[in-house]
Order: sequence, then C-alpha cells, then structure tokens
Amino acid sequence: MGTLVEEIFSRQLGRAVEAGEIVLLDVDYIMSHDNTTPLAIKAFREIGKPMRDPAKAVIHFDHAYPAPNQLAAENQQKIVRFIQEQNMPHFYHRGVCHQVMIEEGFVRPGGVVIGADSHTVTYGALGCFSTGLGSSEIGAAWVTGKAWFKVPETILVRLEGAARPGVFSKDVMLHIAGRMGMDGATYRSLEFAGSYIDALAVHERIVFANMSVEIGAKCGLIAPDERTFEYLRRETKARPPYEQFEAVQPRYERVFEVNVSALEPQVACHPDVDQVKPLSEVAGLPIDQVYIGTCTNARFEDLALAASILKGRQVSRFTRTLVTPASQTIYEKALAAGLIQVFLDAGCTVNAPGCGACIGRHGGILAPGERAFTTMNRNFIGRMGSPEAEIYLGSPAAAAATAIEGRIADPRKYMG
Repeated sequence: MGTLVEEIFSRQLGRAVEAGEIVLLDVDYIMSHDNTTPLAIKAFREIGKPMRDPAKAVIHFDHAYPAPNQLAAENQQKIVRFIQEQNMPHFYHRGVCHQVMIEEGFVRPGGVVIGADSHTVTYGALGCFSTGLGSSEIGAAWVTGKAWFKVPETILVRLEGAARPGVFSKDVMLHIAGRMGMDGATYRSLEFAGSYIDALAVHERIVFANMSVEIGAKCGLIAPDERTFEYLRRETKARPPYEQFEAVQPRYERVFEVNVSALEPQVACHPDVDQVKPLSEVAGLPIDQVYIGTCTNARFEDLALAASILKGRQVSRFTRTLVTPASQTIYEKALAAGLIQVFLDAGCTVNAPGCGACIGRHGGILAPGERAFTTMNRNFIGRMGSPEAEIYLGSPAAAAATAIEGRIADPRKYMG
C-alpha cells in the first residue's frame, strides 16, 4: 500500500491512504507527564465532556521527579488528584516516560500512540506510529479517543555498511542530523532501513527514532522484524502476537544514503544539534560536566558500554560525572550486573531514574560559562540551566572517555 507510515494508517482505517490526506485515527494510548499534564487537564476541563476511555491515558512523573521545588510538588499533587478523580489505571513514576512506555507494553508494531512530549517519536523504532502533540490536543484526545493527522511524505534514510569499532548509532544519527539540518525533515516520516539497520540491536535502533524529531520529522519508523519481536518478548510486557509489515511499493519523497563504514565518532557542538563535527576536530575541549542519561542513551546496554570504559579508572576530579538510568527496571538490572558499583568506584554520581539534568530542572544544572558533554538528544541554549553554558552531544562511550580526561576524548583509546 505504500511507505511504513501509509501502511500503519491504512491498516488502522481499513482503506488505503496516501501522503497528503487528512485522516482521523483512533489512538491506542495517550501519554503525558508531569510537565505537560497540567495544561492537558485545563483543556479537558474547558471541553467539559467526560473522558472517553481512561485506560487509554498513560501519565508519568519523570521530568521533575522527585519534585525539586514547591511548584513541581503542587503540580504533581494536582495531577494525582485528577488521576484519582478520573479512575485512570495507568500512572507511573519509574523513570523516563518513553522507556517506561516501551517496558510496560504500551508500544506495539502497527500501533498509534500520541504523547505530550516531542520525543514520543521514540516508539517508531518498534514499528509503532508515535508522535508528539500539544497538551490541548492531549486533552481533546482524552475526550474523543482520536487525533487528526496529515499523512506525511516519507524520506527513506538508507544506511549501509558496518560501523567501525568505537562508532555507535548515536554517531550515525548525529552525522545524519549534521547533513540534513534541523529542518531537513519537517513534517516528514523518516524511514530508516538498509543493511546497517537490519543488523542493529533494538536499543541502538531506538536512537534513530528518538532523534528524528531533532531534524523536524513527524515520526521516525523502522519496519518490525524478528529482532523487534524478540526484544518485545524479552524486554517488555507487550505479549504476542505482533503485527509484521513492511513498506509495499513505496513512493519516497527522496532517498538519503549514508555509508556507515566511513564514519568516525561524531559530536554535536554548541548551540544546535546539526552543528556536527568529527570528534577528532573538537578533542581536547575542557568539560565541566558529563551526563550519561536521557531517553536517547540510558538503557542498560548504554550503561554497560560506559562502565566498560570506566571500570578500574577514575573520572577527572574537576569534571562532575552524572549517570541517570532511563528507568527503574534498567537501574535494577545495572545494579545486579555490578555497573552501579563501577560508576561509584570511578567517582560518578548516580541519580534516580528520570529526565533529570536533560531539561535543566534538577540533577545537574549548569552554571554560566560551564560546558557539558552529554548523551542527550538536543543541546539548545539554556537546555541544562544557564543560557551562557554550552552543551556537546555524543555517544555513551565518548562520554565515558571524556569523563576520564576532563576534556572531549576519543573512546577508542579505552576500548579493547
């Protein structure tokens, strides 16, 4: 019937759709968090109609949790009262909403999920159409159970070859962002495919979907395959059967190709995610804080990678090194595997699961003139605190190497 997004929409509607059509879709789940739910409640109250299906709503506390100030505490108090009033069954404070959504089984191939957070696009790595909407639209969806969409045109991102040692999906995605630009895929569906994607583990595939919004995309999708299904069985509560589908005679707006084999580690430099350079060009730049966390790169495998570099070594004493697991489940797994002890022995600070320093609310705010190296997905001015601070983005391996040296460092020198 068409591209991946056209396939998902067509299956949902029971008829073929094409890019450019306006469609009204039933949504499977409607996600919001402590930062966006208050405005959704306001919109819901103004509509003045009952919630269509409370079981479709999923609310998380993660952006400022535990509450770091009185305002955050009051907002969370209001949200809890609303959840109780509406008898909403799905309420979590177990870490970053996007990771918890996947773990708890709300994400399935062929599904449609909306969320009041731009990185809701993350679930596209599992073949689920997911996108971020405004809080008022979330309030309306609580009432209707539906959302309007314009079927997006699709850009095929074909990734071929095998990455060199020390180069990870984060490096590849940063390279794509640097070439395409922050508005290079505005309201497009990015479809990631090719031999590199086929061979890639799901935790690394997630990086591509998660960061598709950084170049303006409406969604980022990867066709579900046996790796997807095994991940769902092993790592989530989403039980079989799983829907399998692929693009059928698709018509792409354009094809964007990358030879992954030619890449070295990459860094997105201050002040935008598309200011990307090979790490070798910025190596040696002093760093005040390293942050390993967020919905992009704080899964168990990311922590294991960083720990493999930090084990038996010490971080620079003038470089604060913060580790924030994406979820409580990941924290527990890292604890059982001894990773948390590795981080503590190396001189890192391990934070409670959640968004933390990523949005500059708590857990690692930057002072004027400071410079951070992080595994985050964006580095906007003021993102982590002071607008006079700088943020650089890279892989968990590069973050660990940078923490050791106190300046941007190539991880390959520390890898076996």
